[in-house]
Amino acid sequence: MSGQFAYISGVGQSQIGMRLERSPLLLTLDAVNEALSEAGLDISQIDGVSTYPGRSAGMLGFSPIGADELIDALGIKARWYSGGMEISSQLGAVVEAAAAVRSGMARHVICYRTVYEAAALARPDEYPMQRRDRVDNYSQWLAPFGAISAVTWTAQYAMRHVKKYGLTREQLAQIALTDRANAALNPRALVQESLTMDEYLGARMISSPLCLYDCDRFSDASTVIIVSAGDALDEVVCQPVRIAATAGSVDRLSWDQAEWMACYATGRALWEQTDYTVDDVDTVQLYDGFSFQALAWLEGLGFCGVGEGGNFIEGGKRIALDGELPLNTFGGQIGAGRLHGFGFAHEAVTQLRGNGGARQIKAQPTVAVATSGGGPLATALLLTRD
Repeated sequence: MSGQFAYISGVGQSQIGMRLERSPLLLTLDAVNEALSEAGLDISQIDGVSTYPGRSAGMLGFSPIGADELIDALGIKARWYSGGMEISSQLGAVVEAAAAVRSGMARHVICYRTVYEAAALARPDEYPMQRRDRVDNYSQWLAPFGAISAVTWTAQYAMRHVKKYGLTREQLAQIALTDRANAALNPRALVQESLTMDEYLGARMISSPLCLYDCDRFSDASTVIIVSAGDALDEVVCQPVRIAATAGSVDRLSWDQAEWMACYATGRALWEQTDYTVDDVDTVQLYDGFSFQALAWLEGLGFCGVGEGGNFIEGGKRIALDGELPLNTFGGQIGAGRLHGFGFAHEAVTQLRGNGGARQIKAQPTVAVATSGGGPLATALLLTRD
């Protein structure tokens, strides 16, 4: 059976920080080396590379290292590689790698996401932002309205839940409070202090109903996921984690805003690819660039009904580390730093292998969901420890 599936054989992560002096390439190499060491693989065994979104010359902080640069730096003899933004969000790079190894195009693929946004903002001469004198493409639907940040369109969806379903700030706060409590147990997390309800409610608004603590923060880091073919597992020394199912969707970003975020269609589609159900899931690592996105993923994946997310997480006990559905056990992006999607897959594998340390779920999890995006783009992975 193993030959029919793709597996995650190694995960790695660099230092996570703000305004780091270490270059983005070296951070990427740090994460690669850690993943290779965990998997017991040598760079000579790697024959594929997959990344999102590839090198972005106009936004070097957002994406400073392309697939070809990593191939060159490590001398990888790649039979297959991929790097681009036009996929179903960040973890779409893992989905593409899984397809590549299942089809025989590669055996071991390094998937990575490197961000350098905090350092780039601090050193604009080295990492200049592209300036444009006209608005076109997707920015034409955002820039004229001062909506260049994703917080603005996320807030619209969140406000619908406030008005239509009765979502309260105290309920929404549980995402941020849970993230920060878990981050305090994660030695690599960007933020090591827990958050109180009073601090949350007293924070300044960014775009109602989202306040400062509902938002992740720019960071500098690299995360690596190695995807291996089932018939190559004899070369791996650690516990392989099976990619049991994947799903993704892309919705329009135009004058006619989609009625529902892409996480709803993606969540439904994930269960169509597997015999597993929500009742089998032991932990969820859900994208939280803004706290409401994690709540929407809970609804989209079917852990609760549409509009019931606020009640589902009320009080925070259900999604706590010792709750029935532990959420973002590494701190999510709100607590651990903006790893831009890949941190959720990294943590899911860490938990399934029992390597979470102080934040390890006591009842050893065997099934996890990891997601990225959720707005106009969304990707979900169902991961299992066979």
